[in-house]
Amino acid sequence: MTLRHIKIFLAVCENGYNVTKAADALFMTQPAVSLALKELEGYYGVLLFERMSRQLFITEAGKQMREYATHILSLFDHMEKGLRDWDSLGILRVGASVTIGSQFMPSYISAYSILHPGMDVRVCISSSELLEEKLQSNKLDFAFIEGAVQTPNLISEEYMEDSLTAICSVNGPFSYGERVSVEQFKQQRFLLRERGSGTREEFDSATQAAGFSVVPVWEATSTTALVNAVIHGLGIAVLPRRMILGPLNHGLILAFDVDGINFQRKFSILYHKNKFLTQSAREFIELCKNYELDYPIPKYNGLY
Repeated sequence: MTLRHIKIFLAVCENGYNVTKAADALFMTQPAVSLALKELEGYYGVLLFERMSRQLFITEAGKQMREYATHILSLFDHMEKGLRDWDSLGILRVGASVTIGSQFMPSYISAYSILHPGMDVRVCISSSELLEEKLQSNKLDFAFIEGAVQTPNLISEEYMEDSLTAICSVNGPFSYGERVSVEQFKQQRFLLRERGSGTREEFDSATQAAGFSVVPVWEATSTTALVNAVIHGLGIAVLPRRMILGPLNHGLILAFDVDGINFQRKFSILYHKNKFLTQSAREFIELCKNYELDYPIPKYNGLY
């Protein structure tokens, strides 16, 4: 028994139990319709129609079959519409690191929602490490992270450049724009993002390349907490520049440079190598890649 048999059976019912009319409606021959009905009856071992004087009369079993068939066909049509419209009315599960999630993702989703008003974009903001785990377990469709990918099964596409900036309090050890030596820099009290975050990984990579490592006095998942600690003179921090433009512009903190350390970095889009990206997913990714070209660059007000 196939969906074809159900459609033929219902067509006969809807055309006054007339095989000829049903055949015309289905653009089939009358013998083909009659054969399908016999196959259906043979499959279930019941009589769906009584045949008298070249007319069909539906049986009680046929009436029950009609109820089931109507429900099944309705469900099938609903499934067809739902899945065919999925690319415009479905769900995207997007991951983002703290910096990207805080400063970029709201603008990305706002622009995307105008183009795809029926899509439900669900966002998870977390550390790069946890985002990679979620991609591995198919809990996310794709993710935006800072720094390099650590998982071999994930494909990484660079899409934006960024930089980390060293900051201290206005009464701190360095002045605005001052270039300090690595020796001066590494003697400070460091307030850093937690291990596993893209910002921390980039910081550790840059300091290791310069020949030293850091044991922070503070570790936090919150950029706000670190900036407030810097404002109160508890140490220095190295954070994404876009995240600290607000307090910098308000004169709450100072930025300085470090000779011999490269804090430039790239943002990447990650997805599993076996992941099928729908047209909607690919369009979201392309929008993000071209966002600063196609849309006015957002004002990064930072934290304040």
